Amino acid sequence: MAFLRSLGTGALVARAVLGWVRRDPHAGDLRRTNFHGRTVTLAGGPALAAGATIGAVTGAPTGRLAAAAVTAGAVSGAVGLYDDIVGNRPEQKTAKGFAGHLGALREGRVTSGLVKIGGVGAAGLVASALIGSRRAGRFGRGADVLLGAGVIAGTANLLNLLDLRPGRALKAGMVLGAPLVAGRTASMAAGTLGASAALLPADLNEEIMLGDSGANALGALLGVAFTARTGTLGRLTALAALASLTAASEKVSFTRVIQDTPWLRRLDELGRRPA
Repeated sequence: MAFLRSLGTGALVARAVLGWVRRDPHAGDLRRTNFHGRTVTLAGGPALAAGATIGAVTGAPTGRLAAAAVTAGAVSGAVGLYDDIVGNRPEQKTAKGFAGHLGALREGRVTSGLVKIGGVGAAGLVASALIGSRRAGRFGRGADVLLGAGVIAGTANLLNLLDLRPGRALKAGMVLGAPLVAGRTASMAAGTLGASAALLPADLNEEIMLGDSGANALGALLGVAFTARTGTLGRLTALAALASLTAASEKVSFTRVIQDTPWLRRLDELGRRPA
């Protein structure tokens, strides 16, 4: 019952928030032009962040895990939305990538991208501390918390890197989340995936975009569900994989890799609106 309740809650909240944001008088500020030249709305971001977070909280087996989900999902979604809106200003667009944001900081400018990076990192650390560790000793527990923080922030960043085509980030999130719908944190993952499934048709039809808000929140919540069920080895392995993919993204275009790999290209295009 808890699994189905969190699944349904995530889906219902995501759809309700999407409708509410679209009707807001300031919804025009969220309009963007996608890679096909079509006008879409970033309303999908806060809708996914809210639905996935509330769905995960509904399915959390303990109060500490619920608090971890709120921290990771709400903060990542909020700083992502801030970057989606403020980062669209001309003076913000000059800073690209982590190096660009650090360069701007050396010049005395705090970019919206740096606020997002700091916010997601801090949220990951607090969420991981709330999840805790089963290891004995202060050093071991501290190491586990740092590893968990890296997994949560790293997964948020990975989903954001993939959010370059309609439905891609949501599909990736559902693939990553599928193994998590079993065991102790199954209902938490179900709430997150329920929100994702509810918004996938609108994303594929190029009506909405997730933006940093939705992609970061989705990744962070999946990171929480994973961290809550793994120990040192699992967290270390996941962090190494995330770090490798992030480093690879600096040298290789994920979109090019997908286009050049037939089965990935078919999965990526599945259900998408024709160009």
